[in-house]
Amino acid sequence: MHDIPSLIQDLALILVTAAIVTLVFKKLKQPLVLGYIMAGVIISPNLPLTMTVVDSEDIKTWSDIGVMFLLFALGLDFSFKKILKMGMAPVIAAITIIFSMMSIGILVARAFGWSEMNGLFLAGMLAMSSTTIIYKAFDDLGLRQQQFSSLVMSVLILEDILAIVLMVVLTTIAKGDGSEDGGHMFGSLLNIVYFLVLWFVAGLFFIPTILRRTKKLINDEVLLIVALALCCAMAVFASMVGFSSAFGSFVMGSILAETVEAKKIEKLVTPVKNFFGAIFFVGVGMLVDIQVVVEQWLPIVVITLAIIIGQSVLGTLGFMLSGQPLKTAMRCGFSMAQIGEFSFIIASLGLALGVVSTFIYPVVVTVSVITTFLTPYMIRGSVTVYGMIEKRLPRVWISRINKISDIAPSNGSRSDNDWKIFLRDIAVNTLIYAVLSTTVTLIMLTFVDEFVAGLVPQPWANIICGIVAILCIAPFLRAMVMKKNRSDEFKSLWISSRHNRAPLIFTILVRAVLALFYIFTICNHLFNFSNALMIVIAITVLVSIIYSRRMKLSSIRLERLFIQNLRSKEFASRASGKKRPLFEGHLLDRDIHISELELPQDSLWCGQTLRQLNLGHRFGVHVSSIQRGRLHINIPTANDMLLPGDIFRVIGNDDQLTKLNNAMQAEMQPEEDESADHEMQLRRLAIRGSSIFLGKSLMECGLKDHYNCMLVGIEEDEETLTQIPPTYVFDKGDILWIVGEKADVRKLADEI
Repeated sequence: MHDIPSLIQDLALILVTAAIVTLVFKKLKQPLVLGYIMAGVIISPNLPLTMTVVDSEDIKTWSDIGVMFLLFALGLDFSFKKILKMGMAPVIAAITIIFSMMSIGILVARAFGWSEMNGLFLAGMLAMSSTTIIYKAFDDLGLRQQQFSSLVMSVLILEDILAIVLMVVLTTIAKGDGSEDGGHMFGSLLNIVYFLVLWFVAGLFFIPTILRRTKKLINDEVLLIVALALCCAMAVFASMVGFSSAFGSFVMGSILAETVEAKKIEKLVTPVKNFFGAIFFVGVGMLVDIQVVVEQWLPIVVITLAIIIGQSVLGTLGFMLSGQPLKTAMRCGFSMAQIGEFSFIIASLGLALGVVSTFIYPVVVTVSVITTFLTPYMIRGSVTVYGMIEKRLPRVWISRINKISDIAPSNGSRSDNDWKIFLRDIAVNTLIYAVLSTTVTLIMLTFVDEFVAGLVPQPWANIICGIVAILCIAPFLRAMVMKKNRSDEFKSLWISSRHNRAPLIFTILVRAVLALFYIFTICNHLFNFSNALMIVIAITVLVSIIYSRRMKLSSIRLERLFIQNLRSKEFASRASGKKRPLFEGHLLDRDIHISELELPQDSLWCGQTLRQLNLGHRFGVHVSSIQRGRLHINIPTANDMLLPGDIFRVIGNDDQLTKLNNAMQAEMQPEEDESADHEMQLRRLAIRGSSIFLGKSLMECGLKDHYNCMLVGIEEDEETLTQIPPTYVFDKGDILWIVGEKADVRKLADEI
């Protein structure tokens, strides 16, 4: 017998233990994440009474892959456009909560006399609530249809992206032993912004285009390989430029999230994510030392209380500052009183960099386990606590607190709004085109210049490289200078007041100077002309680019392709009828909101019309549309029927939608007895002289109605079966071939 590699032995031990423990946790209705962690504790080297892994380094490698795919899957569920559409409310809540919880983390670390790096990483761990655990808790408690849950998920999305940025910042600090000055840190943040913009813009330009043009060649298997290849390639590239592989994976996931294939990719990647994610969380549990947990019981208790009290109080405050009434804010804040997967990832990062003490990890994991167990109780308890506060506080106070949600910034004058939109648009455009121009310029002046110099003698090499570089960035420079100069906001500001004209001209000049800088840089690097001559050349080239019709068409063509890729998901949703209704945003400001429900395959509602279901009378809700594959039924009538898998949008308040969802999940087909035998069989039966079928036609026998069987045909000879009409009259000796369940065929055979 050949020796089994240690990796296979370790993998078998991990999966077998995880399978057993997670079955137990599933039975106890606890999050599977906790089951994985507990499985890791059981096989941990720190627990010598049980079997343990042979090679921990291999498991660490698999755990790193798990982090990569976890963040890739998280990116697939993330959308930059979704963040922009959220408005300022989730942003205010997220920033308030993160800043407050990080401050608490630093104070706790100082209270215990821990090092500065321990305090910084602990602050990052405490600031991140668990998206996975909260989503699972909402699902288990039937709260996903309620309005406050959507607010919590919006804040969690922002926390996830800020966690990625925080990981990069903490890595930068750790690599410099915490000695970086503010300038160096600012440079690191600029690098993050630069690469985010570059990867997102370049990825959205090329990847959807490639997927669209190779659509006929891609099936599920190929799409999975392509998606994982892009994930790994971006992870490697991110590592090469100084970021973590997890950061690169997240970015690639967020790029693919904007494609039409996003949902399909997410579905295909889920098993891969679950597999490697399970190994990661088992690896988390393996690092827990029970002895350290016992020794550090006081920090565990203090940190647990800090999270529960901090999120309950400061989280509630954050949501109130974002404009939510007290009851909604409390439900949101109490829901976020735990830490989870990102806390483990940040802790793993600190250990990998060697800047975090080893006792921090088991402390954080233990706190996570405790707060996760308490999450459902915290969510339920928020309503009870609010009821107690409402009884004890005067109504005037409650009314004044709730009026915080009515405070909104003034819309300002038309001119102020036009300036705001115009400046925002040109800032975004200038940033994007500056990043693209910088990237192309760097590539041309480093790699391409050296390559051309090896093929062509000087000065022709520099001339060729300079011309090619300017031609490559010309569409970007033209768009940088001319974009938005004929927009409605620009025209409105120009016409409304003479005082607006000088600032408007100034914005054009600033962008023109920036475009001249790129041309000047290329000329200065490749040629030894005087500065005055190079400025004249740069101005001449820029004017030629601006007035070139070919450059204008190229710029428009590139922008249209980018917009098409950026909005491809929206266009596909609109074509298929899956686009969210325009009135949804208005409903969210009131007591009612819109929710999507999918009808289960085994629901008793399947095949019933809306009149029969009477949802309006039973639950007080309105069905606004039904989505059935590519068929979209807007404003369905009472005679429209619900079928298995239908996605129907319903309008109502939290209580109504919760009752509706609970009723739909409860009214299901009863489970059949596992011993029931539904196997079908084909049997040969002959008409006897005493048969009740004798002298009757096929129509009169009621094979389907009375016996639940079907006649395949009548045997003419050993090789031929003849189909008979319903009027055929059975005669003695006819040989019938019957299909049906065993019990039904047996009953028929007794009577035939």
